Formats: sequence, C-alpha cells, structure tokens
Amino acid sequence: MSDQAPPVDEMHYEQLAQEALRGVMRAALERVLAEGLPGAHHFYITFKTRAVGVSVAPDILAKYPEEMTVVLQHQYDDLRVEPQRFSVKLRFGGMPKSLVIPYSAVTRFYDPSVQFLLQFEDPQLLEVVEEEPIPPQDTDPSSEGPKVVSLDQFRKK
Repeated sequence: MSDQAPPVDEMHYEQLAQEALRGVMRAALERVLAEGLPGAHHFYITFKTRAVGVSVAPDILAKYPEEMTVVLQHQYDDLRVEPQRFSVKLRFGGMPKSLVIPYSAVTRFYDPSVQFLLQFEDPQLLEVVEEEPIPPQDTDPSSEGPKVVSLDQFRKK
C-alpha cells in the first residue's frame, strides 16, 4: 500500500470539457443566427433562472424560480449570440419577453430532431443571485453600452 495522496487535477480537465461542450451549443446558436434553423432542427435549452448573469422578467422568475426550459423553434425574435451568453425574445402568454442566458447557466441543450443531447454539470460553482435580476432592455444592438466581463473564469476553483 502506498501512502501517496491521489493525484490532483490541476489542469481542471472536467471544467475544460464542460466549457468545450458549451462551445458546441454556442456554435449551433451562431449557425442559427447566420442561417436560421435548418430542416426540422430546434432546441430545448434548460437553464438555472437564478444563476449569475441570467436576466428574465420578474413574472417569469416568479413562475420558474429555479430552472426553466425554453424552446427555439418557430416563434423567437432578436437572437443574439455573444462569447459568454446569448439573448432571445420569446412570447409568454402572447407577450414578448427578453431573456439573457449565460452559457454557464445552461444545464441541458437538446435537439430532438436528431436526438442530440448535451447535459452539463449543475452550475454549482456559480453564485446564486439573491435579489431580483434587472430585466433586459430592448435597445438597438448597434448602440454602445457598458461591457460586463465575468471574472468567474479567472478565479481559482
């Protein structure tokens, strides 16, 4: 028997793999942004509604206080794909509502047309937002606003 401690993964391979898989989701959304949804493809995206960086309307947050799934198929508008998050306008009860979702808050990405599923680790490393998130503003995408940079990726875990 050896008294040596088990090796420590200082490369954080599991975290790197999760980030790479989230890159697949981002690439799929970028393709939809550029070309639209091809064929029968559509996405079910499940995310933690109180994760850092998530912005949903207060009435939506009240209805889905922990997690919700959105569908990108026929009726969505104003899809924006950024390096760390995406935003989209969906209709809830006929009313358009904007959502901002960091990729790190997503727990499932599913395209049922081809049975493709990405299941992500629960974003346990994320801090939970205790106060009401600020609803997204519907602004002109060409207008320059403040740039928010998440420092989570630089923190030692």
